[in-house]
Amino acid sequence: MSEEILVNVTPQETRVAVVENGVLQEVFIERSNRRGLVGNIYKGRVCRVLPGMQAAFVDIGLERAAFLHASDIIPEVNGERLEPSGQTEPISQLLHEGKTLAVQVIKDPLGTKGARLTTHITIPARYLVFMPGEKNLGVSQKIEDETERQRLKDIVLSLDGEQSGNGYIIRTAAEGVDEEAITKEVEFLHKLWESIQERSISVEPGNVIHEDLPLTLRVLRDLLDTEVEKMRIDSRETYQRVERFVERFIPELREHIEYYPGERPLFDLYGVEDEIQKALDRKVQLKSGGHMVIDQTEAMTTIDVNTGAYVGHRNLEETIFKTNLEAAQAIVRQLRLRNLGGIIIIDFIDMTVDEHKRKVLRALEKSLEKDHAKTYISEVSNLGLVQMTRKRTRESLEHVLCETCPVCAGRGTIKSAETVCYELFRELIREARQFDAGELLVLASQEVVDRLLDEQSTSLAELETFIGKPIRLQVESLYAQEQYDVVLM
Repeated sequence: MSEEILVNVTPQETRVAVVENGVLQEVFIERSNRRGLVGNIYKGRVCRVLPGMQAAFVDIGLERAAFLHASDIIPEVNGERLEPSGQTEPISQLLHEGKTLAVQVIKDPLGTKGARLTTHITIPARYLVFMPGEKNLGVSQKIEDETERQRLKDIVLSLDGEQSGNGYIIRTAAEGVDEEAITKEVEFLHKLWESIQERSISVEPGNVIHEDLPLTLRVLRDLLDTEVEKMRIDSRETYQRVERFVERFIPELREHIEYYPGERPLFDLYGVEDEIQKALDRKVQLKSGGHMVIDQTEAMTTIDVNTGAYVGHRNLEETIFKTNLEAAQAIVRQLRLRNLGGIIIIDFIDMTVDEHKRKVLRALEKSLEKDHAKTYISEVSNLGLVQMTRKRTRESLEHVLCETCPVCAGRGTIKSAETVCYELFRELIREARQFDAGELLVLASQEVVDRLLDEQSTSLAELETFIGKPIRLQVESLYAQEQYDVVLM
């Protein structure tokens, strides 16, 4: 599998595209005026405790107070962290209004919700995730060789033993890495944690203690490995910064970094711009002729699979199976590309053969192995639906790039011109009965006025006779189809 990472930098925003075998799989966007907060550590002040919800709202200096659940709090006594008991303590015993504490953002503010916080602070690096104050030692499930897993555990334990009170997660990138590189990283993480602790004492509540790396360097840390063929960057300044970072922390990947000086925009060269535009559409075409319809709502995302123009060559069941199989792979790509999270309901085309259902579900699970986000899939329900969840930590592509339509207010539909005409007739009767006016002036959009003068002209004439007052029409070019006003003259 050929994988490339493309980085497009402008003063306003940085965009990163992950391309596998020439096909866009993921897009990350960070705008200079609205950077993501996940990973940042703040000094917060509790502004409200909600015992009924087992949660608290914490002021960390953002527009909206952030949310901290009791299960995300490590209990402390006189500043010393306690061993987890396995049960969540009542929030009123853990926090009180006005208390200051160091918290880390685990979820960006999404829609109307504030950021989600934790006191379980984690500091990710290239090979390890450092968890100060916790005694766990975990290894990435993607490292399957038991001997290698044990070797890495032994190295970390020899550097920072079980009695240290610190925890680690050994990342996939650590597979095959020598002891010296891991030693350097442990030393670096300890120094960084010391500086964070010092700053947490001096900084005022509502301010940032530690900021995570900018997008380009986060991608280097989390996504770049020997499987990635090239990381192409179209900004010389960013390329030089990346080069210095790689030289210091991951010199073995230096040859994978490349500056792109071409005249043609980098994203155009790989067709990324077109794919981003397509990722904002509801309808996704499948190669077989079938299609999917993806709807993002406040509560969940629904994906409906249809055969469309695909009629197959053998029988209906075979056609349905082939379409569903293709859709299973396409769905995972769309989840990653659009960064859809939360509850996802997939309505595959109904299959009667149990073996086909199993194969489609396995195809979905296999494709999800490439996804970095945590996912959970249920079996096919009695209604033929597949329910799944995907961990959401940042805004979806649609929420980053789009805003709610001011005309339809996010409904996706507007009232027809015919409906608006009938509403107008009722409003004219209401106004004529309520107020004494010589004539009535209707201000409306071009579409509504055209309909009143054409299909509804007879009804309009009858209404004039009924109310005994002349009705004048005036086009307001800036009015949306649903907007109108009745002015008394």
